[in-house]
Amino acid sequence: MTEQKLSFKEMCSEFDVTPRTLRYYEYIELLQPEREGRSRFFGSRERARMKLIMRGRKFGFQLEEIRQWLLIYEQDGDTAQNRAFIEMADRQMVELKKQREQLDEALKELTDLRATTLGLLGEDA
Repeated sequence: MTEQKLSFKEMCSEFDVTPRTLRYYEYIELLQPEREGRSRFFGSRERARMKLIMRGRKFGFQLEEIRQWLLIYEQDGDTAQNRAFIEMADRQMVELKKQREQLDEALKELTDLRATTLGLLGEDA
């Protein structure tokens, strides 16, 4: 059975990314598609890596951090990669909690300021 490979355009469509993004991921060696002339084709390995990249970006990981994490799998296997992920996740959860606290504080301040401004106008919230 032959592996299904996606063209460059199909890969962009499947992951809802721009061609520029996909080319950049290739440039920084997150992805390594097969090349046939000027065409690029993405097999199951590259699609799996792209899923991990997209998930990592969703959680706020930096691209270099993701690249290093993907390299761990290639060099040391999945146990080492899983341990590295736990460390990355722990660090990122601390950062996300800080961001949430900052957002909560900003939202409260904005709500209070809005209420004060309404009061100055003589209007009720």
